[in-house]
Amino acid sequence: MADCCTTTGPRKTSYDLAVIGAGSAGFSAAITAAEQGANVALIGHGTIGGTCVNVGCVPSKTMIRAAEALHGARSAGRFPGLVGEARVADWRRLIAAKNDLVSKLRQKKYVDLLPEYNGIGYLEGAARLNGAGVLVGDNHIAVDKIIVASGGRPALPPIPGIEKVKSLNSTTLLELEALPRSLIVVGGGYIGAELAQMMARMGVAVTVICRSRLLPQVEPEISDALASTFRAEGITLYCGIAYDACREDETGVTVCIKEGSELVELKAERLLVATGRSPNTEDLGLAEAGVAIDARGAIVVDDRMRTSKAGVYAAGDVTDRDQFVYMAAYGAKLAAQNALNGDSLAYDNSAMPWVVFTDPQVAGVGLSEAAAGAAGYSVKTSVVPLDQVPRALAARDTRGAIKLVADAKTDRLLGGQILAPEGADSIQTLVLALKFGMTTKALGETIFPYLTTVEGLKLAAQGFGKDVTKLSCCAG
Repeated sequence: MADCCTTTGPRKTSYDLAVIGAGSAGFSAAITAAEQGANVALIGHGTIGGTCVNVGCVPSKTMIRAAEALHGARSAGRFPGLVGEARVADWRRLIAAKNDLVSKLRQKKYVDLLPEYNGIGYLEGAARLNGAGVLVGDNHIAVDKIIVASGGRPALPPIPGIEKVKSLNSTTLLELEALPRSLIVVGGGYIGAELAQMMARMGVAVTVICRSRLLPQVEPEISDALASTFRAEGITLYCGIAYDACREDETGVTVCIKEGSELVELKAERLLVATGRSPNTEDLGLAEAGVAIDARGAIVVDDRMRTSKAGVYAAGDVTDRDQFVYMAAYGAKLAAQNALNGDSLAYDNSAMPWVVFTDPQVAGVGLSEAAAGAAGYSVKTSVVPLDQVPRALAARDTRGAIKLVADAKTDRLLGGQILAPEGADSIQTLVLALKFGMTTKALGETIFPYLTTVEGLKLAAQGFGKDVTKLSCCAG
């Protein structure tokens, strides 16, 4: 897709700050700097807006919601006396609506914002550090401070033969002109889990294969409960396997896996690879400029968002930091403020929420039980299944659980995770509890509205000291 933007603002050869990358992180850095009166060169290459609005959060979540609408209708039978049916009637029309939404948000939240900031000059072209600023194509931009926010792209795992297969990734899956009959999903992380369930609900026979368990980053209780939900919806899971080989012929794709000592061949019409992302660092001249990268190719930054090269900062998916769009924007804002004002602000993700948009949704904040133990805490936990939460009982949907982790010595909350249909909207209460150092006792004594999912946090907090199955409604 051609970029609709042209250079905006005054044409210059020198700026106070250059920002490489015009996605969420790049815009956050540029706007922050412009609001402080700086002249900023915002350098984009390709479609403006980056991953989130174009090929990530926005398109995937609207398609996931569409799949939830299908599932909601089909599952109406959980209420006695109801029958519901739903199907995909026009896949191309659904994809076109997704594309229209992406286009409108890109225009409103990126393109149309540029004229609002006189201090931002938008430059289109491939950027490269040259030791005395930035080269944009053949043009030299003299600048002392630089923020690299060039983002990332889907990664390809080292499975023998996979490079010869016309595999799909998180971008191309949502551009298909027709639904495949069957799909193998390689990877059980955030992206793999979300897209696997979405495609299954669209009517595709889905098999997920992963080296660990489903969502290996989350608590085992949460992972196991979500895996049960997936299997109940007809998704086949092969977890804890090793990848052996991959090939493609006129009948489709074959992936060979090792399950223990047994070799298993799996076949499907298409293959989706969802095994993480790679940072866009190859063509930036980082080595020559003295900017260090890690084994994954990501730029290494400290808690001030500084790279190993003085005057060069980095933020977002191109770094070794948290790979969430809101954390990319947060890190970029810090980078801009530090670059202009003396490195006084530190990156803090101790109360960072995260969400996986499966159904039920998975959301968490803070330390897991294992991480808290590794950090030296004396740990105590409370797990409440959703069938103890009145909201879930009224909705006749008790898929899920809530787990809280606390310091056994001080009773201070250390973290928690929620698996529930409204988990994404409930987690922020726990974020605030952690941010302000609440104890489990204080959370358990807090007033929550009845028949809400978030009330489950109160029950889980009370579960540290009592059997919540013996409480009446609203008790405690």
